[in-house]
Amino acid sequence: MSSETVVSGMRPTGPLHLGNYFGALKTWLELQEETDCYFFIADWHALTTGYEEPEELGKNSREVLIDWLAAGLDPEKCVIFKQSDVPEHAELHLLLEMLTPESWLKRNPTYKAAREELGKNKTNNVGFLSYPVLQTADVLAHRGTKVPVGKDQKPHLEMGREIVRRFNHLYDADLPEMKALIRQTPQLQGLDGRKMSKSYKNCIYLSDSPTVREEKIMSAQTDSGPEPGARLPEEGPVANLFTLLELFGDNDVLSDYEEQYRAGEIQYGYMKQDIAAAMNSSLEEFDERRNELEESPKELNEILTSGCEKARASAASTLDIVREKMGLV
Repeated sequence: MSSETVVSGMRPTGPLHLGNYFGALKTWLELQEETDCYFFIADWHALTTGYEEPEELGKNSREVLIDWLAAGLDPEKCVIFKQSDVPEHAELHLLLEMLTPESWLKRNPTYKAAREELGKNKTNNVGFLSYPVLQTADVLAHRGTKVPVGKDQKPHLEMGREIVRRFNHLYDADLPEMKALIRQTPQLQGLDGRKMSKSYKNCIYLSDSPTVREEKIMSAQTDSGPEPGARLPEEGPVANLFTLLELFGDNDVLSDYEEQYRAGEIQYGYMKQDIAAAMNSSLEEFDERRNELEESPKELNEILTSGCEKARASAASTLDIVREKMGLV
């Protein structure tokens, strides 16, 4: 293992889809083989926008955990826990708020963009404004040095670095500043060519059955077909079909459909059938493992209990330093 520590989480706002897998989870699977990793179900973060639907939180948290384990996250190789099981995160969040200027939070571009997308009524709570401080506490609690994030989350990480830098300056400390780890991932879109999003209802979920996956792919939007000599599309629903075939299919099959497209002879129905077959074949082991975990609540509880103990021990050592530096000991 390297000297780096990776910390990252996912909000349990619903079932995970293929975009979540290729955008984050696949990277996590690689990282757990390379370095020390802490991966958490961010249920407190989910409450910043979903506080009015508490009945969904526990169910979604369980589904996220099952998807992680079925995909290959290994509790023997990384620490897996639920955010709300580790109260040290909350106390560290509170202490960091004491030294974080309000102006930093309000100028955050991610905050402004989310306010426009979700509406002010949904985002007028203090928890939503302070989201980056809690995120900083999540990472700092385990002295994380690398955080795999998408480009939209990079401003949060930059603010986290500023908060840690301010703490170190004020209290003559040497806590590590986290850095964003942005890896190249395929731009997988929804079945209609837009961003894959639960709100757009254009997702293929990891928990979908093989039959449902096939039905969704066969219903994916296309066009009337290209003219001979056409260039491969770079965006839109047809481009996304080629991306799916690249991710799940055989290179020879992909090349054959690319030639058909350029020749103006492609038949999307056959292409969709090949995508569905390749996807279901690739996810066969995932489906089997997921079905086993659905029937194994004891195993799920044991994993979270063990992860909680490890995460609390890690966070407590950091909190001891912060308390002492801030005069609380």
